[in-house]
Amino acid sequence: MSTAPKVAVVILNWNGIKHLEQFLPSVLASTYTNLDIVVADNASTDGSVAFVQSRYPLVRIIENNENYGFTGGYNRILTQVEADYYVLLNTDVEVTPNWIEPVIALMESDAKIGAAGPKLKSFAQQTHFEYAGAAGGFMDQFGYLFCRGRIFDELEEDKGQYDTQQEVFWVSGAALFIRKDLWHAAGGLDETFFAHMEEIDLCWRLKNMGYKVMYCPHSVVYHVGGGTLNAESPFKTYLNFRNNLLMLKNNLSFWRALWVIGIRFWLDLLALAKFLAEGKGKNAWAISRAHQNFVRRLFWKTKPNSLKVKGIAWQNLTGYYSRSIVWDFFVGKKRKFSELDKKALR
Repeated sequence: MSTAPKVAVVILNWNGIKHLEQFLPSVLASTYTNLDIVVADNASTDGSVAFVQSRYPLVRIIENNENYGFTGGYNRILTQVEADYYVLLNTDVEVTPNWIEPVIALMESDAKIGAAGPKLKSFAQQTHFEYAGAAGGFMDQFGYLFCRGRIFDELEEDKGQYDTQQEVFWVSGAALFIRKDLWHAAGGLDETFFAHMEEIDLCWRLKNMGYKVMYCPHSVVYHVGGGTLNAESPFKTYLNFRNNLLMLKNNLSFWRALWVIGIRFWLDLLALAKFLAEGKGKNAWAISRAHQNFVRRLFWKTKPNSLKVKGIAWQNLTGYYSRSIVWDFFVGKKRKFSELDKKALR
């Protein structure tokens, strides 16, 4: 029997039969010795379950009775999965054969590493990093997110410039490794989010609990991106703007959240105006709806839950950028991570 830690790769699927046909074989070709592969289905109607059952009978299938989104889907499925490590993997990701071993070796080397992620490259343009995670995620003082290898829509070519493993602020939910015990201790994903940024909220929670989030360049995967919601979707715009505010509220102290969120409202209004100027009225309205929903939630009575983790806020600042990435990118014309002010990076 293998002495390697047990790893469960859990692929959350909703009507993703085309991606399962294309990318599930690469997951099955993984060389890790103590591995379970689970397809977690969110009540698909496209024949996904029947396809996996007929083509890959050894793959375990767990079905939800309805589509609970990324957050609710994983929260329900992972109560039924036993392993030392969970890997949350998107259906639209192609993995390399030895993508698991380096990440598990890294996490086994330090018990304070709570989560980790591989290098995320573009499936369509495999010489370049991919938007969702690139070479590890960072956050600026106003909650705007960026990566080594990707700032806003500017994607860098991978020339080995980020081939050093390091602690970061967050890693992508497209391929997220997390200790099983910490997944449950942190309360899983916040189901208020439904989808988008929920993994960043989880990573931040782990950091506030005193754990590290690591980027592992020795593991490489290729991500299509936009597999469920494309970049121009007003619903995606709504989720991104609303969830970013929720994440700030969840993880910052009250007074700091009040200050940061106040500034963010004004900055978001600039984004709304930009959408209007580009003739994207539905996306502009999505930002307005995001603000309205967020404000309403401030006054909703919520029952206590495991997401209210009692950590030490801002105990771990690694991956935090104390400047404005918006200013540096659009005004300072700094298009690459390597051009940012190193003194402002924790």
